[in-house]
Order: sequence, then C-alpha cells, then structure tokens
Amino acid sequence: MRFGLWQADRLRSVDPRLADAALAVGLTAAAAITGRQYHPAGWPPFDTTAYVLTASVGLPLALRRRAPVCALVVSCLAFACYLLAGYQPSLNFWAPAVALYGVAARRPPRTAAACAALYGAVVFYSGLTAPELGLTVAVVQAVGVPVVVWLFGNGARKLAERNGQLAALTARLHREQEWRERQAVSEEQRRIARELHDVVAHHMAVINVQAGMAGYVFPSAPDQARVALGTISETSQEALRELRRILTLLRSAADAEDGGAPYAPIPGLGGLREVAERVRAAGVAVDLRTDGAPRPLPPGVELCAYRVVQEALTNVIKHARHAAVTVLVSYRPHELLVTVSDDGAEGSPGADTERCGDHPDPANVAPGPGHGLIGMRERARLYGGTVDAGPRPEGGFRVRLTLPVAAPPPGAQNRPPA
Repeated sequence: MRFGLWQADRLRSVDPRLADAALAVGLTAAAAITGRQYHPAGWPPFDTTAYVLTASVGLPLALRRRAPVCALVVSCLAFACYLLAGYQPSLNFWAPAVALYGVAARRPPRTAAACAALYGAVVFYSGLTAPELGLTVAVVQAVGVPVVVWLFGNGARKLAERNGQLAALTARLHREQEWRERQAVSEEQRRIARELHDVVAHHMAVINVQAGMAGYVFPSAPDQARVALGTISETSQEALRELRRILTLLRSAADAEDGGAPYAPIPGLGGLREVAERVRAAGVAVDLRTDGAPRPLPPGVELCAYRVVQEALTNVIKHARHAAVTVLVSYRPHELLVTVSDDGAEGSPGADTERCGDHPDPANVAPGPGHGLIGMRERARLYGGTVDAGPRPEGGFRVRLTLPVAAPPPGAQNRPPA
C-alpha cells in the first residue's frame, strides 16, 4: 500500500511536459517498430517515407497540453497523408485519438466537437482504405471512436473545473477564517486592554494614597513614611509593567471608542468562589480546589486566570451541562497552574472540538461573549504563559493555564484559600 502511494506521489511530481514527450515518443516508436516487422499481404513495405509520416502523426502529442488543437490538426493531417501514401492504416490509428482526448479535456465543447468531426473524417477514410472491413465498420468507427474519446475527455474537463472551483472555494474559506481569527484577536485585545487599564488605574490610586500619607507622616513618623515610599516604588513598577502590556496590545490594534462602560472592580482568584456558585446554580457540579500556599499575585495575572476559568466553565455549561467539573488552582514557586477538567458526562461525542467556540453565556458566567481558545491564549501570551486545551484520555475535556510568577518573598502573608 505504501509503495503504491509512493509511486503515485512520484508520478504526480513528474513534469507534465516530460510525460507528454514520453507518450509521443512511445507511440511513434511502437507504430514504427510494428510497421517494420508486420507486413500484411497487399500493403507496401514500411520505408523511409512511412517513418517520416509516422513521426509526423505521433510526435505532435508532445504539445497536447500547451496547444491541443494544433497537435490534433497536425496529427490528423499527417495521418491522412500517411493513408494517401497507401500504408497500412491501423499503425497510426491511436495517436490522433489521444490528441482528441487532450482537446476535449482542455477546450470548450464546441471546439472539441469540431475537432472530433475532423478526427471522425480521418477515421472514416482509414476504414475505406481497408476494403476487408466494409463500409459498415468504417461508419461505426468514424462515429463511435470520436464519441467515446470525446466523452472521456469532456468528463476529465468537467472534473478539472470542479476541482478548480473547489480549490478556489477552499482558499476563500481559508482567507475568511484567517480574517475572523484576526478580528477575534483584535476584539479580545481591546477587551484585555480595557481591563488592564483598570489595573493600572488601581495602581495609580494606591500610589496617590501612599504618597499623600508619606507626605503627611514624614515629619513625625519617618519609618512609616519609608514604608509608604517602598509601597509606592513596588506599586509603580507593577503599574509600569501593566502599562507596557497595554501599549503592546494596542500598538497594532484599531483604536475604537466604546461608549464609556462604567468601571468595575478588577476580578481575581478570590472571585472564583462566586463564579463556581453561579455555575452550580446552572446545574453543573463544580469542585473548587487550591493546591499550595495561596499568596498575593499581580492583579493582571489574577485577572488572566479568572477569565480563563470563566470561559472554561461557560463551555462546560454549553457542551456538557451534567458533567462534574474540577477547578484546581496550584500555587507553585515560580508559576501559577490552573486546571479546569470535566468528566464529559452526557456531552455530545463531537462536542470536544466545539468547547471553545463563540456563543452567548447561558449562565451569565462571563460579562460578555468570549472568543474561546483565541481569547484564552491571547491572555496567557500577554503574561508569558500558555494554554493547553483538549479532550482527556479518560473522557471529558481539560483546559490548563500556566503562568510564570515571581517566587514568594520570605515571610509573605498568605491570602485565604479561594
């Protein structure tokens, strides 16, 4: 089986012009060899003129793709001259037939019909030059052979046209899909930028309060002022990092006005409990777990993890409402790992590939329609992380988010588990 496929691939890789040249030379050589060795009674011997005319009949087939009509006309005229010279007609019968197939496969039906009529006339004359065949056989050959050849060639032409239309449609669909993906990425980038804007605004508010406090207590409590200044330094660095992310997002995105949506508190990992409660109210059993010691993380990182969990739970509601879901938030020394997995109970067999599509949220889990895997991966990429989503070997579906985070400082206060 593999050897046959290998041979087919090699044949498809051969230059068609070389194949046509080989066909022309092969048919010409076969006719010449047969004519030299086969001498029926009553027919002249196969001499130099017969060789020249035979070459004139077969060699034009090398042009049957680039100039099929010209190749057929030359081959038919040479065959007619060959017959007029009194040589055996059967030797050069098939070369014009192959040329007619090339015309029918590459030219409109009207042109192919005219060429078929020309070939039929030559075939009829070849039948008349062989009295032992009779008039009936000559007529049947003159009508039947061109019609059969034309049918095969016309079928090949229609198949090639359908294949061309299918290839054009496939290319168009591919371009439309790429355009939709770019639109989805752009929309998700704007949404993330708005949320990061809130993160930066939060940092600026903290800096403003701490700066005011430092200035107020500096004369009487310099140690407390130093603590406030340290907080300002750390918060400003985090704000600058988030601002760089916003600028990176918006560098190539379209600048569109939104109509001014009201500001809302930035959600984080602490809000996953409320998300789990809303999903349970929609009929999905959610088990929210925490592994490792919870600790404060940058607001943007928590927002990214929060949104990925939202999207994953929303897709469970849409595609496996009666599944049991486990959300595991793992705090590791240098990364945050969030896994949302379900057992796929009562999920449709082909739904796994649709888990991350764009649909409205039936449980109002997310604040608006998401962009599935595109949005998840765009968020993760912004923070140097990755998203791995796909069916589980034991059944169901799993979404895994990995985000790099800084190691916890010594003596850092642990937040309460989510």
